[in-house]
Amino acid sequence: MSLATRITIVASPPNKPDLDWRVTAAHTRLAFVGTLTALRFALEKAVTDVGLDIERVVVDRAGNAEDFLDLLAHVPAEFAGDVMFMRDNGTGYLSSMGRGGDRVLYALTARDVRFYLEAHDLVTGRATERMTA
Repeated sequence: MSLATRITIVASPPNKPDLDWRVTAAHTRLAFVGTLTALRFALEKAVTDVGLDIERVVVDRAGNAEDFLDLLAHVPAEFAGDVMFMRDNGTGYLSSMGRGGDRVLYALTARDVRFYLEAHDLVTGRATERMTA
């Protein structure tokens, strides 16, 4: 598959203000779902049934830390991408594959979350001005 077919699934509830998502990024497509339940279903079907190239999953202020742990417990074994959880206050957690093939979990500050989103060209950078002001 080409890099253009990589997909980032974002769980973003409709009652939260939108982030400055870069929906036209050249190297990844963003697919939005409204709930963690929909995210879990979409990830499982995309990876195990359809074989789509899911690059990462972002939980954008949907659910709580317990919901995130439940999601991690049900991530298909075939999925090797990152799973990031963002809280309302901007902090979060990142689960990624470690060297031995097991998942590791990192606590992220609000700046870490923003750096991750910008480094992967998932956001426009508009919010950086507000964060540093």
